[in-house]
Amino acid sequence: MNPDDYRLLADFLRQSSGLILGEGREYLVSSRLNPLVRRFELIDVGCIVKRLAAGDNAIGNAVIDAMTTNETLFFRDKTPFEELHRVLLPELVESRRAARKLRIWCAAGATGQEPYSIAMLLSEYFPEFRAWDIEIIATDIAAEPIARAKKGLYSQFEVQRGLPVEFRNKYFTHSEAGWQLIPAICNAVTWRQLNLLKPFDFLGRFDIIFCRNVLIYFDSETKRSVLNQICSQMSSDAYLYLGAAETALGVCDDLERRRDCRSALYTLAGATSGAESNVTRPQLA
Repeated sequence: MNPDDYRLLADFLRQSSGLILGEGREYLVSSRLNPLVRRFELIDVGCIVKRLAAGDNAIGNAVIDAMTTNETLFFRDKTPFEELHRVLLPELVESRRAARKLRIWCAAGATGQEPYSIAMLLSEYFPEFRAWDIEIIATDIAAEPIARAKKGLYSQFEVQRGLPVEFRNKYFTHSEAGWQLIPAICNAVTWRQLNLLKPFDFLGRFDIIFCRNVLIYFDSETKRSVLNQICSQMSSDAYLYLGAAETALGVCDDLERRRDCRSALYTLAGATSGAESNVTRPQLA
């Protein structure tokens, strides 16, 4: 890939998805885009860049899909889910007891492991939620992983990564095609394609937001813009999870770290946490 093509591609990705390529990643770009060369019956990656410059939306969407990292696994990093299970949700059960309504957003849902982990956790440990209005929204910039996620079908390798055996046996059925998530969990998540660089106020307000391992790909200005917009989508006592390598400190003054949790967990500045629950929950397997 010649330097001019690389620069044009980097500019396209930064403007369309916020992804910052940086220097010296030509090999990565070529390896990700070569399948598109074959798919669109082109000569080389340079032809992809030319069609991007001409405003080809089909090529543009395919490039974003190919370059977006969709690495994920069930109950990834474990600690955020332990804290969700043992601290956050019990607090929200108390503070939302009258309204009996809870909204959760996974802002980078990828192939579904994160939102489905949340749905399984709610089903397993919070039977009271069966009488609540629970909404789990999962979004992603790329269409292909969303299509996969909606099917709820995973390989043996995927269900071995982070998923407790007890959960696999209870919430999946096995066939030659793989491990199929049961309808009750699959249907608990609503999927939408969404670019975080564009307005998303139409989603409404949430009580819990997962936006993990997304900001690391953005420059400072884009991080600030996305976090400011997320703040406007948070209820007054909502929680925001970022990735372990991410921080809102020095980026968004409207957020502050919750110090009694080990995860990168944030609340709106000045917000008070919900009431402490006296209910003892079983530990996540």
